[in-house]
Amino acid sequence: MATLHHEIVEAPGSAPRRRMLLLHGIYGAGRNWGTVARRLVRARPEWSVVLVDLRSHGHSPRLAPHTLECCAADLLDVEDQLGGPSDAVLGHSFGGKVALLHARERVRLAGSGAPRQLWIVDSSPATGSPGGSAWRMLGVLRRHPGPFGSRAEAVDAVESEGFAPLVANWMAINAVPTDAGLEWRLDPDEMEAYLRDYFRTDAWDVAESPPAGTDVHFIRALGSSVLDEAAVGRIRRAARGSGRSVWDSGRVFLHKVDGGHWVNTENPDALHELLVARLR
Repeated sequence: MATLHHEIVEAPGSAPRRRMLLLHGIYGAGRNWGTVARRLVRARPEWSVVLVDLRSHGHSPRLAPHTLECCAADLLDVEDQLGGPSDAVLGHSFGGKVALLHARERVRLAGSGAPRQLWIVDSSPATGSPGGSAWRMLGVLRRHPGPFGSRAEAVDAVESEGFAPLVANWMAINAVPTDAGLEWRLDPDEMEAYLRDYFRTDAWDVAESPPAGTDVHFIRALGSSVLDEAAVGRIRRAARGSGRSVWDSGRVFLHKVDGGHWVNTENPDALHELLVARLR
């Protein structure tokens, strides 16, 4: 199995006893969450955070097939390199559903326990029709392939499709130097394949009946439509019912924060406060 690129973030002089895997969303990379990770380990130095570049993203190799199950399986290899299962996994958007599937896979493997906590940031366990801001971003890759003369031109291209400046600057990190100029390092056909698999993958089994000993924290960005009212209703019912079954000794929580889908850039303070307060 190919090795994913990952970076370990620890507080200076610390000796962490707990580890969190942090999974970015579609189009992203681990470094997008670097500020969040560094701030967290300073506040909770007993934790380290591993910023993972999922397959076909960032500095990780471009791998097929382009499915969430394969992304989740890749994480098992990363954890084996790190010395065993992680204590927590945080996933944003696409990475959130990968986190749910990773927990499912951990339980399936004999002798491997699921993480004690899952943090699912603006990501729905449900299936659905392709749509939303991540789906719209495909239009940027297809209609504005580059090359760009500068990163500012790449930012302008994203903004021209109706995205906010913060999101445009984040996306422009994916414009990398080539002989012709700056071009997207993301392949739109691959990204579309990942997104289609995201929308057809059902992860409610993990969300509604977490593995034994696992808490699932859903974070809903109030400025985003990713978690619709139907999904929110199911999460609330799971939260009320968690712990009542012998198969469900975990707990489910729903947190609401201001900001849009890319909440790590739009409202990092809210994420930080939740994590610092609720990491076990």
